[in-house]
Amino acid sequence: MLINLKVQDFVREVASESPAPGGGSVAALSCSLGAGLISMQANLTIGKKGYEDQQDKMKEIALISSSAAEVFLKVIDADTKAFDAFMDAMRMPKDTDEQKSARSAAMQGALKGAIFVPLQLAKDAASLIDTCEYAIKHGNKNAASDGAVALTMIRSGILAAIFNVRINLGGIKDEEFAKKIAAEVDDIERVVKMREDTILSKLEL
Repeated sequence: MLINLKVQDFVREVASESPAPGGGSVAALSCSLGAGLISMQANLTIGKKGYEDQQDKMKEIALISSSAAEVFLKVIDADTKAFDAFMDAMRMPKDTDEQKSARSAAMQGALKGAIFVPLQLAKDAASLIDTCEYAIKHGNKNAASDGAVALTMIRSGILAAIFNVRINLGGIKDEEFAKKIAAEVDDIERVVKMREDTILSKLEL
């Protein structure tokens, strides 16, 4: 599994001629690192003088964000598996009309799978932005820069996931499905960019 690789080996695998792991897996890693940093800022707040009124909330944030980080880690491999499923479908025989039809159906199904993985990642990561904002605003000020990095990592991961959704939408034959998903990611992108700008504009470092 990719998540069991050393950091150096994972980066080298990404840099190789193999198309997977690619942008989708890197998007998941970015979101995972961002979630981990939210947890770190919360943990650096717990037990610290001056933050007595934030203890329960920070414990909650640490748990939520660390759990999210673990979920996002699993997406690193899930994204690669979705890509591999599409490649397997492409390799199906296409000598007869029946084979062509089966191959086309398998490719469309695999493409939708390759869309749903990063789409869900984008949704789940976007749901952490409010949590990140709270940690930045009320957490340990000495770790405010870590909270800011967390936000930018999550935002970057979300946008990267959206890029992967869009490129796969190009191969979808179901126009209604493609239109619906395209509108959904457009909305996620708009909100995420706006939220990041708003949060960072209030940050004092």
